[in-house]
Amino acid sequence: MNKYIKIVIAALLIIAGLYLMIFTRSLGWGIVVFLLAALPIFLFFKNEYILLAFWQLRKQNMDKAVVYLSNIKDYQGQLHKSQYGYFHYLQGLTLAQEHPTKVEPLMRKALEYGLNMKHDRAMATLNLAAAAISKGRKQEGQKLLEEAKRLDSAGMMTDQIKMMKDQLKMPTMQKHVHNPHMRQRGKF
Repeated sequence: MNKYIKIVIAALLIIAGLYLMIFTRSLGWGIVVFLLAALPIFLFFKNEYILLAFWQLRKQNMDKAVVYLSNIKDYQGQLHKSQYGYFHYLQGLTLAQEHPTKVEPLMRKALEYGLNMKHDRAMATLNLAAAAISKGRKQEGQKLLEEAKRLDSAGMMTDQIKMMKDQLKMPTMQKHVHNPHMRQRGKF
């Protein structure tokens, strides 16, 4: 549903509440309708599909979270600007297991649009660090890990950060491992 339709519904409910309170003298029903008008206003700023996807992620049910996120066809038309970052963040989290290469651009977009919670920014930065390390960009990975550590004030991701720092310390395998028997090929 388009975000502006929710505002129209809220406005109609407010008008109906005023009508009930003023013209029909039904003060109780007018207050009930006013309270019902708060729901579309709340859903204007916090999209229902984003909330349901977060709920499914808390329950570790990635499949249902993907289904809820797929209901958002045009994120700019359906979401408030403050939710753009969370849409990309949730897409990145749901794709992290099956398609790790698609996570990096989504997390970059999420950080670009902005995430309100510090631990969400830390998680997105940690995912970017993992992508950088896996692609061999150690310096960028190190910087991103330091930023993730700074953002993780609650200490929820200390184990993952420590594991990635240990991964950085490991020597990398050479991309072109030479076969020692290949040198003798010209002698025969």
